[in-house]
Amino acid sequence: MKHILLVENHSIVRLATLFIIRDVLPAVTSWETGNFPDALQIVSTRKLDLILLDINIPDGEGFQMIAKIRRLQPEVTILIFSAIDEDIYALHYLKAGANGFLSKNSSTEEIRKAIAGVIAHGRYMSDAVQQALLRGQAVPEAQEVNPLTTLSLRELEVMDLMLQGKWTKEIATFLNITGSSVSTYKVRIFEKLGVNTVIELYQRVAALRDWE
Repeated sequence: MKHILLVENHSIVRLATLFIIRDVLPAVTSWETGNFPDALQIVSTRKLDLILLDINIPDGEGFQMIAKIRRLQPEVTILIFSAIDEDIYALHYLKAGANGFLSKNSSTEEIRKAIAGVIAHGRYMSDAVQQALLRGQAVPEAQEVNPLTTLSLRELEVMDLMLQGKWTKEIATFLNITGSSVSTYKVRIFEKLGVNTVIELYQRVAALRDWE
């Protein structure tokens, strides 16, 4: 019997995903929630084998969520299941401690493969992520194609909070860093993306995320 938690704030997505999970793992006990505080409550009271974790959920904390889950259950398998850009974010989430990254744009068969893979082997990377990893190792300059891929994990966190309209003090409190550190990250982000204002940042990121 496997014990799985699905953290996803859209009920229709939860329903469809649980249907696939039960198809792959007939002997399964599952819990579901649409926000991160409730997810932590479940993690603190239930021994879990797998957590499917969306990123853009109410009261979500980005990369910090993985660390908070691991403090409660160090050995649990975490599969990120999100619509955020796989090419840009997947490797960062893997480095942050996730066991896999699955795009919501994946086919039903790919979702089955990912769930079975992390349960059996504790790891899952899509073909796209594997190729991105190989490109990064073999041809570092390939990162120049999309400047977002040059941002560090912390820079991505700061950038995403800026795009949510948060001010320096709010970002510092959320990430538990100093205001001067936030300002330093902002300078680096602006330099790497070639922008001078937050408005230009919005426009630049919007264009890059539609990159083909």
